[in-house]
Amino acid sequence: MADKEYVIRLENVIKQMLTPLKDIPFNLVIESMSGKKVISFDFKNPEHKELLSLLKQTALQAGKAINKTGILRPRPNEVGNDIEPFIKKALNSLSLNADVPTGPSGSKKATGYPDILFWFNNKPYYLECKTYNVENIATTQRSFYFSPSDEFKVIYDAPHFLMSFEIYVAGESGRNHIYKCKHYKILSLESLSLDVKYEFNSDNKRMYSGESGTVILDEGEIK
Repeated sequence: MADKEYVIRLENVIKQMLTPLKDIPFNLVIESMSGKKVISFDFKNPEHKELLSLLKQTALQAGKAINKTGILRPRPNEVGNDIEPFIKKALNSLSLNADVPTGPSGSKKATGYPDILFWFNNKPYYLECKTYNVENIATTQRSFYFSPSDEFKVIYDAPHFLMSFEIYVAGESGRNHIYKCKHYKILSLESLSLDVKYEFNSDNKRMYSGESGTVILDEGEIK
């Protein structure tokens, strides 16, 4: 009987774990994961107003550079990674010292949130780069996400921004579409509402060893 009650309690715990958490403020998530505060953008702060002007210039410069040749990709969801170098180059042209953020160990990581760390008046700022299609901008399609990591790339108290470009197909080149942009958005993320959905996972060692839950039924060479 005790074993049965234990199993029921364990099943209930797992069910609770699998219930998605909704509407968690971005700033609380970042602080809990990194110990660093998300500084809110202040329209009354002259320094923030000056920075916003530079971010507008960055968006316009990057957008014009993208539109000179376009971005060649077969699918629109692949374009987002390609805009980052254009944004970084524009930031650096305005002396904002943009680079890949580092984790706590000091190692630079190209993947994961956020995409860019830049500096203004010797203060750090984080920037994520995105693209969007005007046809799905109001949908519930998942477009922003990040996960906990020992090398999470937030190591400063700082504002967090997102710069996104509306892209469209301007032509074709072989198997690729030619993507260009016609609108930009600069967002402050501190109040962004986030959801959490848990997942179960394993790894190759456990899955293929036959020693941690799987049973190898057969295997052999193919000649």
